[in-house]
Amino acid sequence: MDVSLREVHDSDLPVFFRQLNDPESGRMAAFTPEDPADRTRFDAQWAKMRTSSGTDVRTVLADGDVVGNAGVYGEPGEREVTFWIDRAYWGRGLATAALRELLALFPERPLHARAAADNAGSLRVLEKCGFRESARERGYAAARGAEIDEVVLVLDGA
Repeated sequence: MDVSLREVHDSDLPVFFRQLNDPESGRMAAFTPEDPADRTRFDAQWAKMRTSSGTDVRTVLADGDVVGNAGVYGEPGEREVTFWIDRAYWGRGLATAALRELLALFPERPLHARAAADNAGSLRVLEKCGFRESARERGYAAARGAEIDEVVLVLDGA
């Protein structure tokens, strides 16, 4: 599949909302909003992300279809990457391709990432793109209603 990134369009938001509310995807991502079904809060968060000077989020397309989003946020030197791919497309290399394209758009280093320690798919994507584990932490995962182990990763310039 041909994977590309583009600016987020208003018409992408219903797709992102549906993806966020897939229970299996939410459990795997773990660190989700307390109430992913709160559309008002979802819309407010996306409006903020789309206008924040410290955030750049893109729509992930596969053969022209909206399949997720990827972005960079935070202060210089502490910026993190994030990505979400529709569960129907897991295991096809789309997340890796999207993250590689995102990294090409943002050559600054270091970049950071976080993933639930048991999210083997996301960890594999990050490692394929050059991220290396830098720490382990525990954090509250709303989608699981509990504190879980989290892997902190970094992509250095070297």
